[in-house]
Order: sequence, then C-alpha cells, then structure tokens
Amino acid sequence: MPVERVRAIAMAQEAQQETQGLERTGALRDAPSWQHGVEAGLIGGLVMGVLFSLLMAPVIENAIPALVGLSGGIAGWVVHMSISAVFGVVFVATLTQLGAPTVAESLGGVVGLGLAHGVVLWAVAAGVVMPLWLSAVGFPNPPPLPNLALMGLLTHLVFGLVLGATYHYLR
Repeated sequence: MPVERVRAIAMAQEAQQETQGLERTGALRDAPSWQHGVEAGLIGGLVMGVLFSLLMAPVIENAIPALVGLSGGIAGWVVHMSISAVFGVVFVATLTQLGAPTVAESLGGVVGLGLAHGVVLWAVAAGVVMPLWLSAVGFPNPPPLPNLALMGLLTHLVFGLVLGATYHYLR
C-alpha cells in the first residue's frame, strides 16, 4: 500500500475519532445553535409579518421601516425579518444560558420558552423600545408608551410559538 494512502487512512481515522469525541461532549451538536436561531427567527418572523400585513398593515409599512429611517412595505419586511433573525439568536442564547436542559429538550418546553420570549419581546421591544425609538427619530404619531396593545401580544405570541417549535425541529 502506498505511503500516501496509509497517511490518508490514518488522517481519516483521526478525524473520525475527533468528531466522535465532539459528539460525546455535545460540542458538535451545539455548534450550529445560533444558526438554527437565525433560521427559526426568520420562519417565526415570516408568520408574524403575514399577520402584520393582514391585521396591522401600518406597522409593517410605516412604523417598522421608520426605525431605521426608511418607509414602505418592502423596507418594513426587510427590517422586520432582520430583527426577527436577531431575536431568534437572542432566544437561543437565552435557552442555552437557562441551565434547564430537560425543559429545553422537549417540544412543549421549547415552545413554552418561545411563548415566554414572545411575551418579553412584546412588553420590552414593542411596548417600550419601539415607542421611544420612533419618538426619537421623529416618527409622526408614535405609539403610546407603554404600547401594550393586545393585537401586538397576539402577533408576538405567534412569533414565539413558531420560533420555539421551529428551533426544536431544526436542532
């Protein structure tokens, strides 16, 4: 057997042993968690954005793009989806820092945490940060402070539900 072939086989065996070691420690499985957070956030954001478009068009067409000095529905969608991806990563970071692996492993546990994430986003991001931010950028008629509309709660709960379920199935 040629020396190059022997070296290639030895290197392949070393790589396989290293991968198996990472699998045993969980490092390999956990490596793409933030990427799954982005993906789950985008899917949750898509569903939430459809609800915005159907039930609260001025939010996606005017308020959300105004956060970054833009206007229009397409800009609103781009900004909304970008924020959704970030909030998906925040969800995963929160999930991994909770230290409650048994809750985070089950579909019900992850969906429950996703719903809680949606409530926090509704109260903090939509309820406080968005009205303050829109006021700061001179948006005409910013929402009240706090902005705790029930329709906003519904859309954020849907985001959290889809986020949690999607994340569970992606990992």
